[in-house]
Amino acid sequence: MTRTALSPPLRPRALAPGDLVVIASLSGPLHSEYEPDLERSVTVLERMGFRVRRAPLLEAGRRHWWHAAPPAEIAAEFNALLRDPEVRAVIAHDGGAAALGYLDLIDVDAIAADPKPILGYSDISLLHLVLHSRTGLVGFHADLATPGLGGAWQTAPEARRAELEKLYSTLLTSTEPIGALPASPTWECWRAGRAEGVLIGGLLNRIALTQATRYALPLERFDGAVLFWEEMGSQAAHVWSYLQVLRHSGILDRISGMVVGVPREIHGLGGHDASPGASPTLPELVLDVLGDRDIPVLGNVEFGHAGPNLPMPVGIRVALDARQRSLSLLEPAVRTAQGETAPRP
Repeated sequence: MTRTALSPPLRPRALAPGDLVVIASLSGPLHSEYEPDLERSVTVLERMGFRVRRAPLLEAGRRHWWHAAPPAEIAAEFNALLRDPEVRAVIAHDGGAAALGYLDLIDVDAIAADPKPILGYSDISLLHLVLHSRTGLVGFHADLATPGLGGAWQTAPEARRAELEKLYSTLLTSTEPIGALPASPTWECWRAGRAEGVLIGGLLNRIALTQATRYALPLERFDGAVLFWEEMGSQAAHVWSYLQVLRHSGILDRISGMVVGVPREIHGLGGHDASPGASPTLPELVLDVLGDRDIPVLGNVEFGHAGPNLPMPVGIRVALDARQRSLSLLEPAVRTAQGETAPRP
């Protein structure tokens, strides 16, 4: 199927209590030591009111290289979930490095016929971006099951866990816009300003990889968009280089704002007390690449690899006010069974 740059987003149908959510190995394998974390993620989803099932490939010890299975097998299982009308949402158990191997094997017609929320981040960013490009599907850049719901959520303060459960449940079940995401003291204004646009992004290196495929998002999709990204396990020089790729591709000339996640394991970043010219802080690195592009930048927001994730729905309009350190979802991420959504506030 072909989408135009200005096509409306393809929203999944809102979930209802008792709907089936399947946890699947869409990328990396399940290591046996993380089985307890996976079980805890099932408990979290059941507490939200959903039925939960594990897909067959999600078996501790099963692996092929660094994948849960050969990419064609992952695609076959994924397609079966997309075609199964009983399955109302799919959450990736973990990230990894497998999605590039089966992007061309996904049944996009099944997605168009029955769009479902697909949740995850890291390697799953590729799926969100490519499927949004190919079908308009709203992607749920949100916590993974095993390291997220069953891992990082479990060590968060009880009040934070309750807040996240309510937020995720509302995002999946309500056709009313959520409004402002819960901010925290970590959020930083790196460049003041306001912007309103479609939220697009994910793991920084996966954004760059997506744009190198034939499934790249057309540049027009970035017109007025709010770009969000995070990175982990990399070098400061690599982050700078990926951002330069986005600059050379023309993406940075089109966006209206930027939201940066909490960095994790980025080597070579300097602290605020570093000597001049030594190593840049992340804000300095970002602003260096942006140059004189006068767009708001909100930094250190909790999404991605650094801990419990705020959900960032790809393809939904948001309002960003960097000075006030606020980010608001202006549209619902799901629709009613009849395809209607609540109006924007």
